[in-house]
Amino acid sequence: MRREDLVDLNAFLAVAEECNFTRAAARLGTSQSSLSHTIRRLEARLGVRLLTRTTRNVSVTEAGQKLVDTLRPALESIDDQLASLSALREKPAGTIRITTSDHAARTLLWPTLKRLLPDYPDVHVELSIDSTLTDIVSDRFDAGVRLGEAIAKDMVAVRIGPDLRMAAVASPAYFARNPPPLSPDDLARHKCINLRFLTTGGLYAWELEKDGREIRARVEGQLTFNNTDMIIQAALAGFGIAFLMEDHMEPYLGTGQLVRVLEDWCPPFAGYHLYYTSRREPSAAFSLLVEALRYRQPAE
Repeated sequence: MRREDLVDLNAFLAVAEECNFTRAAARLGTSQSSLSHTIRRLEARLGVRLLTRTTRNVSVTEAGQKLVDTLRPALESIDDQLASLSALREKPAGTIRITTSDHAARTLLWPTLKRLLPDYPDVHVELSIDSTLTDIVSDRFDAGVRLGEAIAKDMVAVRIGPDLRMAAVASPAYFARNPPPLSPDDLARHKCINLRFLTTGGLYAWELEKDGREIRARVEGQLTFNNTDMIIQAALAGFGIAFLMEDHMEPYLGTGQLVRVLEDWCPPFAGYHLYYTSRREPSAAFSLLVEALRYRQPAE
């Protein structure tokens, strides 16, 4: 195979996965016009149409899908071999792409990266902040970070953080005007501050549990944010009850600026895990990061 053939095939796979020439060109670091020329050249050489183009989107033809199914495992195998070669270097090197939630990035990943990377200048890390369950294989991520309960069973999962809890809180001024809720049913009589997911656009249903009874409460109020810091500011200002990770609230609970309610409805749950497919051979850089992130139970 000629070198330019491999380049053209990689370009086609990028367009097929992104279903968009602009995004694929950005991913490959080239121009949209150059990428379009490459695809036309590949189609002419193969004598088949690989992509169907309209003014709004791009989709693969039947022939194109067959080529995708052949190329994806082949190129992943090449990536694995290149990663294994980099492991032979004196120091770990390479790029690690991770999809993660904002909370996990700030509380776990960034503190570890800040400590680790200065000693390994050839290791590069890309964090993609996303609240959805990304398919790390099709989106070509090396790993993902999500709560333990949300990880597919066929993935290798490494615990990187402690158990977590949610906390329902409001300001003393708010509770001076409204009796604190004693059960989730009481939330219907309260102003609550909603969280809207950045990626899906849906509202978060408050997840509460006690004595085996699980409730997903849909709450209402004047304010909805897609940013946790703004939710905290609204709660501090007395606009209603907020429901976020406990560690977000701890500084304000300690000072009495916020008051916790429904604590008995907020049991601990499985914390963050790093997950990755067992089909890929981890590079030295990836193994280094996994060990740095691995959660170790504090000694009592």
